[in-house]
Amino acid sequence: MSGNVIEVKNLTKRYNGVTAVNGISFSVARGEIFGLLGPNGAGKTTTILMLLGLSDISDGQARVLDHDPAREPLAVKRQVGYLPDQVGFYDNLTAAENLISSLGHVGLADVADNRVATFSRGMRQRLGLAEILMKEAQIAILDEPTSGLDPQATADLLNIIRDLKNRGVSVLLSSHLLERVQSVCDRVALFSQGNIALIGTVAELGRQVLGGGFRVEVEAEGQGLAERIAAIPGVQRVERGGANRLLLLADHDVRPEAAAAVVSAGGRLLRLSVDEPSLEAIYTRYFQTHEGELHAA
Repeated sequence: MSGNVIEVKNLTKRYNGVTAVNGISFSVARGEIFGLLGPNGAGKTTTILMLLGLSDISDGQARVLDHDPAREPLAVKRQVGYLPDQVGFYDNLTAAENLISSLGHVGLADVADNRVATFSRGMRQRLGLAEILMKEAQIAILDEPTSGLDPQATADLLNIIRDLKNRGVSVLLSSHLLERVQSVCDRVALFSQGNIALIGTVAELGRQVLGGGFRVEVEAEGQGLAERIAAIPGVQRVERGGANRLLLLADHDVRPEAAAAVVSAGGRLLRLSVDEPSLEAIYTRYFQTHEGELHAA
């Protein structure tokens, strides 16, 4: 399967003549965290249901761990853990009775004997991830995992998702909360009205849509620093922000190269910081400049 655990080609879903997913194509590599991102109603959940064999495919192809989910749904479900937007458990049972193991990995060991009916949404989400760990799934598919969570619960959940990757689990997650999941995604596909508008790493999308996106601030003392830093590959523009302050626009994080340039020039580095491009800014800018294109697709 060429290193990919999920491959989608021209996947389409129609309901009563209405196209909910419109010929999308993407792949998820083994060990990758891949985000399907976009507003509610864009087609993310419908795509997930087709990958799980829970919704018929109108056209196109999908392969999950080299299985056709439409023809081999049980083979897919045996190897894939699924966390839906609303996690279903037996509320009258305790967490330990719902899941015998894996509670410690998701921070629920101390409430293992509590009834699930008493759990917050964040705790229920973590319990769902414990089920995926217990299953030893090769892929975790998470639908809106951070929706409705407070900042601390979100941070806890994202750490568990990172742990899944560290354990060798490939992750496909959907979210309409772009900024919340940006930090964990290796690559993303931005959805709108059943279409994938953009796909790639955040840095790639920043270069494509924002013309760079990484804003690096260098505060240093020395002679000829602006010229040396401007020569760094990937630096697109250098502006002076004061006597010892340089503001860079770059297509990737050039802090190591900027620090080396200051040192090689005999200068003294005082401060170095970076602002990465945000998915919200990328998404907003793209649809401001491509308004109407997806309507016509």
